[in-house]
Amino acid sequence: MRRRTVLKSTGAVGTIVGVSGCLGGSFGDSNPDVVLEEPDREFESSDVPYPAWGEQIPDVRVATPTESREIRLRDIETPTLLTFFYSHCQTVCPVLISTQRNIQSHAQNNGYADAVTLLPMTFDPARDTAERLGAYADKMNVDADSESWQFLRPASKQRAKAVIQDQFGVMFQRTEPEDMDMYMFTHTALTLLVNAAGFVERAYRSKSPDEETIIADLKAVRTA
Repeated sequence: MRRRTVLKSTGAVGTIVGVSGCLGGSFGDSNPDVVLEEPDREFESSDVPYPAWGEQIPDVRVATPTESREIRLRDIETPTLLTFFYSHCQTVCPVLISTQRNIQSHAQNNGYADAVTLLPMTFDPARDTAERLGAYADKMNVDADSESWQFLRPASKQRAKAVIQDQFGVMFQRTEPEDMDMYMFTHTALTLLVNAAGFVERAYRSKSPDEETIIADLKAVRTA
């Protein structure tokens, strides 16, 4: 995934985060690796720093919070919703995690909980310990005991940068707010819908992804 330039500056983050998620529709040829047609957009997948429509996600392994095992992301056998967050975030991340939670609830209530995997990956492993993420799951009303949900926690800040920023093209930058007694991050808001073969069906580049759109896209992918 290093063929593209990762957007570094805070201003660049605002540019990506502020753009709405991919829309429906199609132009160009179909891709045999994906179910959904190419989204209506003004760029090619190769033009953006993150894996986009029709591209396979990086072949990486990421540890679970207890570091008892690593998950190879391409080995997951169901459609996957992958997002990037940190638990101390007070703005974007709670919305991203709430969206994941609501989709998990929809899956459980509609009989397809075993046909989707939700993988929120933290880029703040120093603070997002197993204990912290357990408490965060409770706070966010996430069913973290379900097989459909698994927090991912790179083993170190260096590993987080190598995987999330260098491989997935998701920029995050530590900040030191004057009005707070802890560090925070500016970061790209991104949720990926990945099919069972590891190819990106949709990249939702929104601070507030539309749940109904994701559920509909997910249904098309999982029932194809």
